[in-house]
Amino acid sequence: MIPSNPQNNQSAPGRAPVWQHELRQAFTRPHELLAFLGLDPATPALRAASLRDFPLRVPRGFAARMRKGDPRDPLFLQVWPAPQEDETAPGYVIDAVGDLHRVRGAGLIHKYRGRVLLVATGACAVHCRYCFRRHFPYSEQLAARERWAPALAEIAADPGIEEVILSGGDPLSLSDDKLAELVGALDAIPQLKRLRIHTRQPVVLPERIDERLLAWLDTTRLQTVFVLHANHARELDASVAEALQPLRRRGIPLLNQAVLLRGVNDDVESLATLSERLFECGVLPYYLHLLDRVQGAAHFDLPEPRAQELMRMLSSRLPGYLVPKLVREIAGEPAKTWINWQDGISPQAD
Repeated sequence: MIPSNPQNNQSAPGRAPVWQHELRQAFTRPHELLAFLGLDPATPALRAASLRDFPLRVPRGFAARMRKGDPRDPLFLQVWPAPQEDETAPGYVIDAVGDLHRVRGAGLIHKYRGRVLLVATGACAVHCRYCFRRHFPYSEQLAARERWAPALAEIAADPGIEEVILSGGDPLSLSDDKLAELVGALDAIPQLKRLRIHTRQPVVLPERIDERLLAWLDTTRLQTVFVLHANHARELDASVAEALQPLRRRGIPLLNQAVLLRGVNDDVESLATLSERLFECGVLPYYLHLLDRVQGAAHFDLPEPRAQELMRMLSSRLPGYLVPKLVREIAGEPAKTWINWQDGISPQAD
């Protein structure tokens, strides 16, 4: 088990944090990940995609949660560059959610009323193969440290913006010094009320929740919300549950966004177990996204009627607070689009 108590994640003075060391050890070569998992690289289904535009990256701790010798393991499928990625599928595009049409400045995306998204970094601890930003031009649209000023000025000049969403990539890929500086600058904008952090790192790299991170979180006046990303209950082992405890003790709301993925969680048992395990870890199921139709990810997609059927079964099995909202993001729409799955039933709303 990976130790995830913040006290155990500290490095000696002057040395890099433990999480950065773990990140440097991540798998980046397909044959090394296959060898670790005892999988035969000669298997046709395990031929790797080109990786030219979207390389492999898997933390070793996350790989350790995968079943050895199982090419259909739901965690493995999320990160393995399947050969279908190199195929062109009609209707699957580079900018699946219309981000590039809503960019206001360096890394600032304004889609929805009252809140803006700040692309703080292009780096992630893990490269999920269904990522809707796998083709995003991070080199052109990034609120890097030397380019924060224009984005912050845009936010300050718009009194209707009350919430900033830190995204990426994964914003927790930034060092704590940089994050503290950025959040301090956001603190100084009077109309801002909330800070939302969209991150997968506490799930795939629980060492990231350490004392340095908690220190700058303790200094902000902004109401802070963490939106995590887990798609399967086996992602949430004891190290993840332990890592989330300091956030819970600080009263920080923890929400989860999952993506409905073929072969990963496209059955009611997987979805129900995920919701229950999230709640055990102090996290509320928030959204279940239909796949964003990004080029290279068509093999993960499910028909909408199947998603609706799964939600009906899930609703009949779980209390209402454990049933996530089924949504799709449609480019140009003013909010997430809720997918109606209640026709013909009367789900409980307890």
